[in-house]
Amino acid sequence: MIRAATVDDIAEIRAMIRELAEYERAAEQARATEEQLRDALFGEHPAAFALIAEDDETRQTVGFALWFPRFSTWTGTRGMHLEDLYVRSHARGGGHGKDLLASLAAICEQNGYERFEWWVLAWNEPTIDFYTSLGVELLNEWTVCRLSGEPLKELAARAPADLNQTPAL
Repeated sequence: MIRAATVDDIAEIRAMIRELAEYERAAEQARATEEQLRDALFGEHPAAFALIAEDDETRQTVGFALWFPRFSTWTGTRGMHLEDLYVRSHARGGGHGKDLLASLAAICEQNGYERFEWWVLAWNEPTIDFYTSLGVELLNEWTVCRLSGEPLKELAARAPADLNQTPAL
């Protein structure tokens, strides 16, 4: 079963984020707290949304998908960015990942989102094979860019002093 996450799912979502980070060999980077996730998903201005996959028989949480809207200047429409998709190892192969992706695709269709995009680690061949089996187009000509930490601070310091700052959303 796939359902919208509730505030009661925060601890499980955080646990699965840690499990995903361990799988992706980056456990030290998964620093989000339950409080941060609660605010991001259920605060006054949600930054993201989540779906939960439950085992049909046991009702145990076996996976999640966390996404947020994005905007394309080329199409002039919103789209969806899938930040995380994770199915616990014992539940893989049971259709939960496919069900989560199908549910996200349905959200895209319902909202007129023309693009549904996400990243996958280049070394994660089983996941890449799964995605391509669904007809996913791999955009190999694009490179992800990230600015964080000290380089982000240094670049921000170069902003004009009279910058009209946009409030955080």
